Amino acid sequence: MTKDISLTLDRQAQLIAPPVAHARFAIGDVVRHRLLEFRGVIFDVDPVFANSEEWYEAIPEGVRPARDQPFYHLLAENAESSYVAYVSQQNLEYDESDEPIDHPAIAGIFDDYVDGRYKLRREHRH
Repeated sequence: MTKDISLTLDRQAQLIAPPVAHARFAIGDVVRHRLLEFRGVIFDVDPVFANSEEWYEAIPEGVRPARDQPFYHLLAENAESSYVAYVSQQNLEYDESDEPIDHPAIAGIFDDYVDGRYKLRREHRH
């Protein structure tokens, strides 16, 4: 009887708050997009999708990522420019180039680039 109640409570908890994937990457990690030609440094992480519905619907349905995974804010760069990107975990992988990111906002958020990672400035740590 106790086991049945426990299973029922577990199921109710899942309906209220579905399980969330753990973030694979951390602030300061240098990553690259798996499909598109850009790379960047992570400066913020959302545990699940937290952008606008309009942004989400603009992604073609065939490649639209699931909402229930971490999404990362990147100071990103490609061959033509630097910008801010919002990318799902499934579309990122570690960048193995060991090259720093050339983005004008890096110095305002990060200090050093050591061993392929950026160190968050003291005033941004909590």
